[in-house]
Amino acid sequence: SMSLHEHALSLFRSAVGTVRPAPMLKRAVKLQGDGCPQLLVKGRAFPVKRDLYLVGFGKAVLGMAAAAEEILGDHLVRGIINVPLGIQESLQRAGMQEMLLKPHSKIQVIEGAKNNLPDPEALKGAVAIQELAEGLTTDDLLLVLISGRGGSALLPAPIPPILLKEKEKLTKMLASQGAAIQELNIVRKTLSLLKGGGLARLAYPAQVVSLILSDVIGDPLDIIASGPTVASSHSVQDCLQILAKYNLLHNLPESVGTVLSSSPTKPTASEDYSHVYNIIIGSNTLALDEAKRQAVGLGYTTLILSAAVCGEVSRVATLYCQLIQLVCLGFASLGEGPLGDEVRRNLLQLAAELEIPDLNLAEFLQALQGLGRERPVCILAGGETTVQLQGTGKGGRNQELALRVGLGLHVAQATETGSPLGRCEIVFLSGGTDGQDGPTEAAGAFCSPELVDKALQEGLDVEAFLSNNDSYTFFSQFQGGHHLLVTGLTGTNVMDIQAILIRAA
Repeated sequence: SMSLHEHALSLFRSAVGTVRPAPMLKRAVKLQGDGCPQLLVKGRAFPVKRDLYLVGFGKAVLGMAAAAEEILGDHLVRGIINVPLGIQESLQRAGMQEMLLKPHSKIQVIEGAKNNLPDPEALKGAVAIQELAEGLTTDDLLLVLISGRGGSALLPAPIPPILLKEKEKLTKMLASQGAAIQELNIVRKTLSLLKGGGLARLAYPAQVVSLILSDVIGDPLDIIASGPTVASSHSVQDCLQILAKYNLLHNLPESVGTVLSSSPTKPTASEDYSHVYNIIIGSNTLALDEAKRQAVGLGYTTLILSAAVCGEVSRVATLYCQLIQLVCLGFASLGEGPLGDEVRRNLLQLAAELEIPDLNLAEFLQALQGLGRERPVCILAGGETTVQLQGTGKGGRNQELALRVGLGLHVAQATETGSPLGRCEIVFLSGGTDGQDGPTEAAGAFCSPELVDKALQEGLDVEAFLSNNDSYTFFSQFQGGHHLLVTGLTGTNVMDIQAILIRAA
């Protein structure tokens, strides 16, 4: 029989596989009929009256464009995509031909945004996309491919006469004053031609169909890549308020002042966006649903905790440790006793502090209580945690989360007399769906209380690895890195995925 480790790996792979560009696009998009062809997007039909164009921006867009071109065939007249610098070479090196465009592709690729910052190359791509959109007519159809990660930096087109470097300088000034990312985005959107619905406005009256790969918790359409095809919910007034809050109104480049004083003050939501259809074709939720399907097939009682797990990694690790303890108490028929009540109280307290958006923990705990002991349990979750860097070690948020969970379980087992943890076999996996976790080749790691026991017996100081943010070095020491999750680049990104597998020993 397969080990829990192998099961966890296969669940992670199936979750990522379902949001890889080709399968994702083939599920969402079909082209039908010859006489008067139709583009079918998740069951909605869009007649291809005249020409079909394609634009895109973001980290996963190259693979999405390759898959789209295959589906659209000769109907595609022309395309322009803006992708991160060096991505074609990286995919070539990784042997991922299916993510690259064919030699005689009708899609032009522009690489820019080095280090995920808007630069002249990204601007060149944005201007090309702008010009294509402005030239469209009523009978044209524009397919927009958006991948959240890097999408915003690849679409810099400040409203003239603002120059890119002036907009950048303003953004830096705001950031240095401590402005939140939401505030920075509102200011960027207000000064941008394409963000905040700008691209959709320029493409009018053509039909716009936007296919979106979300890398943002909760999948808010106006936030992913700064919402180029979505009506903005913010006005110039909001932008002015933010600039006033950080005392920057008297310190603005002249061009920014000009644009702000001549812009309409009301949000543009009153404008008509009926020519636009936005659809999320890939997200953390979709990836978790696929992992759940696989886990059920493997015989697990499976629950999805949340697709929006966020917060400091040590707090999230505590949440997972408590959940695992609760399942093990249930296996030992102790779930209804004082110990179970205490763990449930701690969990509700923690969840309230973490403010995870879509988590109904009371309901989740109810479902846990109803579980039988006959079948192993799988708990799935996703989102994106944060790490406060203090050390100089190598690792990433997923490897650190895995190690913290392993250590937390070890401590709980060692300090609680008669702890039910010893009677369970437990594997915890956390991984980044893009195949990258921090500056290492690992996407994440697997951990268990046994691994931590073994490390301590070998005289390793697990706490020291954690305080130096050196989880990668820790995991590298065992069985030739068998506990590191190494997938290589995946060509997609829907944040992180965690899997907890538990069976009675």
